Amino acid sequence: QAPLMESGGGSVQAGGSLRLSCKVRGYFSGMGWFRQAPGKEREGVAAIDENGPTTYADSLKGRFPISRDNAKNTLYLQMHSLPSEDSALYYCAGGYDSRGSALDRSSYRSWGQGTQVAVSS
Repeated sequence: QAPLMESGGGSVQAGGSLRLSCKVRGYFSGMGWFRQAPGKEREGVAAIDENGPTTYADSLKGRFPISRDNAKNTLYLQMHSLPSEDSALYYCAGGYDSRGSALDRSSYRSWGQGTQVAVSS
């Protein structure tokens, strides 16, 4: 079983909402959400520390609140007001190395397989 497993992706119309979940096997202190659209680099969306401090990509202006429930070993990403530009494969990441940036993919050592989000206009 993979250490990180995403769910909650799907197809939604522009303006809609989705909540992504990432089930964690084991425990990671710092965790994050990333996304990758076709032909683009994987980019950081949001990150959360063990005790709750969060970091968000400036370009997303906090539209995607990140949260975690340590008792359920689950990481969440609530996505609101989705435009078609948010269509991408969304990944959960764990094992954050605090020497790096929380929104830099190289700072993480564990990744899920991704969950697809498709927003139709």
